[in-house]
Amino acid sequence: MNDQVAFTLKGRNPDVLSCIANLSNDEVFTPPEFANRMLDTLQQAWASSNGGSSIWADKTVTFLDPFTKSGVFLREIAKRLIDGLEAEIPDLQERVDHILTKQVFGIGITQITALLARRSLYCSKHAMGEHSVVKSFTSEDGNIWFERTEHTWADGKCEFCGASEGSLGRGEGLETHAYAFIHATDIKARVAELFGGKMQFDVIIGNPPYQLDDGGHGTSAAPIYQKFVEQAKTLEPRFLTMVIPARWFSGGKGLDDFREAMLEDDRLRSIDDFLSAADVFPGVGLKGGVCYFLWDRENRGLCSVTTRFKDWPESTATRLLLEPGADVFIRFNEGLSILKKVMERESGKGDLLSLPNGRRFDQLVSSRKPFGLDTTFKGKANRSSSDDLLIYQNGGTGYVARNSITTGCHYIDKWKIFTGRAAPGTGNRDTYPHRIISTPFLGEPGSISSETYLCIGPFESKAEAESALAYLTCRLTRLLILLHKPSQDTTRKVYTFVPKQSWDRVWTDEDLYKLYGLTDDEVGFIEKIVRPLDIKLSLDGSASGETGDD
Repeated sequence: MNDQVAFTLKGRNPDVLSCIANLSNDEVFTPPEFANRMLDTLQQAWASSNGGSSIWADKTVTFLDPFTKSGVFLREIAKRLIDGLEAEIPDLQERVDHILTKQVFGIGITQITALLARRSLYCSKHAMGEHSVVKSFTSEDGNIWFERTEHTWADGKCEFCGASEGSLGRGEGLETHAYAFIHATDIKARVAELFGGKMQFDVIIGNPPYQLDDGGHGTSAAPIYQKFVEQAKTLEPRFLTMVIPARWFSGGKGLDDFREAMLEDDRLRSIDDFLSAADVFPGVGLKGGVCYFLWDRENRGLCSVTTRFKDWPESTATRLLLEPGADVFIRFNEGLSILKKVMERESGKGDLLSLPNGRRFDQLVSSRKPFGLDTTFKGKANRSSSDDLLIYQNGGTGYVARNSITTGCHYIDKWKIFTGRAAPGTGNRDTYPHRIISTPFLGEPGSISSETYLCIGPFESKAEAESALAYLTCRLTRLLILLHKPSQDTTRKVYTFVPKQSWDRVWTDEDLYKLYGLTDDEVGFIEKIVRPLDIKLSLDGSASGETGDD
């Protein structure tokens, strides 16, 4: 047996792939431990569908990582196959050559990551190099393909990925971030060109680029991972498993069609949801958590949903991904049972997640610019006329002439509630319990706001406004908001699951728990997820409360 092969099979400590830093927003490397977690899920699904047999003991199964970066998935697959095929192919060199030339394939997303993936898999950046563990390749690339791909520009945007020509219409010396896997009109024909012959992959696995690296960042960057998922399905693998941001559950720019298709696809058999991305990718600022899913072409049914967060007990339930009447995925298994109780009490139909028209709290919530003023708008420092309106704006308050406001006029002389569009958090970390919304406060008659705040109302009296304000501070109310809230941005839509109440009392959580018949376990879950929010109402109609980060 070749000494090079023997050396590569030894355990190394530390594993270099657990130590490398991410190259950019779209090149997030997968830790080996997490890659193996996904492979364990795949292994179980294969055994379940194949009479208990091991996927690693089948020399005909083919694997593709169509956006390989570090090569960790391909390397860990190869390691498992080397063990699993020992009985069928006893000679180690012959076994390694078979696995790496006939079973394991990858497409690099950049030149540097393609070289890194080859080094991880072949122990050489050149598949035919002196130190390569494979002896039967006929090309330097081996089965990890990469060539520079260009965008196809039309009206300043790429026809395939939507990238901006102004940002990524670069010269030859710079990376294009035009990923070959999604820059193809016929992906089956393209894959045949890359690897030769008619390729049909049994398993597609990996961690795709998450967003367009064209100058956007955070929530302003356009997601791109959905295009890789859709393209992978076009190849019709037996199994598809990917790790992607979890924001698609209920939000994300341009993800409505993708979300609908995913949630209506009964071949999606499991979702492992991690509430904090830091639990998977330490040091990566990715708000909203991540998930990995398993899609099984030949096996339809309900989906097993598992939620994980730090050292909390795992929560697993087998259920529908899209509940009747809902347009988002209800992320928490425990939250779903609570939501159903609320809806049954409100509509008499526990299986229909829609409130009667007159009971919808979101009807009280304004659009993103309640008075037509941008978040950068600044009123004048002093009141110059008795007719001037007080404006709550970014950084404090100011004054603005009444006759300059033409939007939201029905709120102006009424009591209302203001709450921030962006809910505060601690940097890019997902923490629990947290407040879900910014601290709301009363808006007196004669007041307005910039886009920094949403306006809730109007209310006929201060007492009604105070009742609604107390309701917003209740933990159950804010849990219902969380179930429809994909990010820090708190728009009207996130109030979809919140029912109206009668505004004739100071609402408390105890009132709501009793009203909806929640159990001690359900109350315990709510209070684990949602942080208290203490609002002290004053005699002059203003309100103060907790304002620190979660």
